[in-house]
Amino acid sequence: MGLIAIPAIVAALAVPLVTAPAASAQEGSDPTLRVATSSDIDSLNPFLAVLASSTNLVGLTYERLVEWGAEDNSEQPGMASEWSTSPDGLTWEYTIPEGREWSDGEPITAEDAAWTFTAIIENEALQQANGGLVTNIESAVAVDDDTLEIRLKEPQAPNPGVDLPIVPAHIWSELDAPEEYANDEDVVGSGPFLISSYDEGQSVELIANEKFWRGAPTIPGIRYVYYKNGDAQVQALKSGEVDVVSGLTPAQYEALDGADGITLNAGAGRRYSALSLNPGAKDATGAPLGDGNPALQDPAVRRAIAMAIDKQTIVDRVKQGYAKIGATEIPPVYPAYFGIDEDAVIPFDPDGANALLDEAGYEMGADGIRVDKAGNPLEFRIMGRSSNPAHAQTAEYLQPWLKDIGIATSVEMFSDNQVNDDSTLGKYDMYFTGWGIGPDPDFQLSINTCSSFPNADGSGALSESNWCSPEFDELFTAQHTELDPERRAELVKEAWAVKYDDAVNLVLSYDDSLEAYRSDRFEGFTKQPAEGGIITNQNGYWGFYGATPVASAETVGNDTGAPTWLIVSIVAAVVVVGGVIVLVWRRKRSATADDRA
Repeated sequence: MGLIAIPAIVAALAVPLVTAPAASAQEGSDPTLRVATSSDIDSLNPFLAVLASSTNLVGLTYERLVEWGAEDNSEQPGMASEWSTSPDGLTWEYTIPEGREWSDGEPITAEDAAWTFTAIIENEALQQANGGLVTNIESAVAVDDDTLEIRLKEPQAPNPGVDLPIVPAHIWSELDAPEEYANDEDVVGSGPFLISSYDEGQSVELIANEKFWRGAPTIPGIRYVYYKNGDAQVQALKSGEVDVVSGLTPAQYEALDGADGITLNAGAGRRYSALSLNPGAKDATGAPLGDGNPALQDPAVRRAIAMAIDKQTIVDRVKQGYAKIGATEIPPVYPAYFGIDEDAVIPFDPDGANALLDEAGYEMGADGIRVDKAGNPLEFRIMGRSSNPAHAQTAEYLQPWLKDIGIATSVEMFSDNQVNDDSTLGKYDMYFTGWGIGPDPDFQLSINTCSSFPNADGSGALSESNWCSPEFDELFTAQHTELDPERRAELVKEAWAVKYDDAVNLVLSYDDSLEAYRSDRFEGFTKQPAEGGIITNQNGYWGFYGATPVASAETVGNDTGAPTWLIVSIVAAVVVVGGVIVLVWRRKRSATADDRA
């Protein structure tokens, strides 16, 4: 049996091999995808990055052992091609295929994953972003270059290979203080794109990773461009300065309807929007943290506030119908864990809220404002982000609703950075917040446990709400080790119901993700999930990885009349078997975004 060279057989068949031009819809224009943003970046170090704006960039640069698929958020191969669990549930084994490379050409091996897991386990300073993912891991060892073995302390339901970005050991192990590494230029990664430069408050540049194992992206890179607010982003999209905007307000979204060259997408979001109440923040030692009003440590006060809020009005008037009424932290895009028993729902009931506060001993003053047990006016601060118009709009409704039950409020909007810092340190009474939730609830549950409080300076562990409950902790542990999916889902819902009932994080709504892009320049964006999903802020890199400059998807003239995309997306291997030439076509790169899911 012999092998005939590709050029020879191509010539013999008179099929010229042509190359698709790397051009956008406009002749000579830059095919780099330009994405508008106004969000701050807390860190580009994958061990420290918490904000969505940061973790999205990290997710484009570093693969996880197991990725969340675009089709339905199910587990799909990532850095690992396959995985298995021992009968006792204590050992997980992952296969790292031979031949895959980091962007600098060094081989990707099991040692990279072993080093990443071990570094987080052993170095508290590296536990800020993902420490909760390794609390049950006894060890992570590279059995050989192709095999990673993770030993658990006890069996667990979540796959330990999801969610944790794997870094190159040959880079990070050489750092004296990896927790201080900015990781903001010429980054060595494994994902479809690589962070190449970061100019704070101006832009972030990413380039295509030519060594990405699924195939290099069609676009040469992504440029995140900073704008002061959403209105400026919309104008930049309309003028062609940027190609993608997300996080649009309903008014901005509807204003773009029908605009030439622009396509809209209202996807089922994976985020919730909430008003968080300070239940008495503590640090990791149990010492009080911050300056929250002590009255909010009373569950009756928190519950009365929850009863005074008309969530339907917020959905109808602030969200303009592009949202669903909120309850627990799990959005409806994850149906297995979504929902709460109807009889456990805290109703909108101002009269009931007043009766509850009366019974709890908060007397109404002559000015219509109640006083606490020490005789001080019941007055709370509401903190929000100046970058998010919905926060100020929602506060306009909250103030009269809370006044109706005898609670005075003041409203202040701050920068993203200040809100992040103050909320971590417990320097608030109430503040608007929101989280992007992953397909597996384990991580989000873990940052509500009693072991998740931060250090006094805000470093260390991450707490979602500066709250914990022994009952919640028991349910967290139970669901974490429950291997029956249906029973586990019940335990997850019970755990979230405990937090919901304590009225510490009032989930107001599950918002649609309102996005828009220049469809005259780019197409092929992959949604997650496939039906009614989102393009930006995904549980993975699929959205931008699928982007294709419009011109490169068009048929380009050639001698055969065949579409160029068909010719350049395959390679020929010709095998001679028994004197007969067998032409075998193999896919080099998926022709469409759907194939990449």
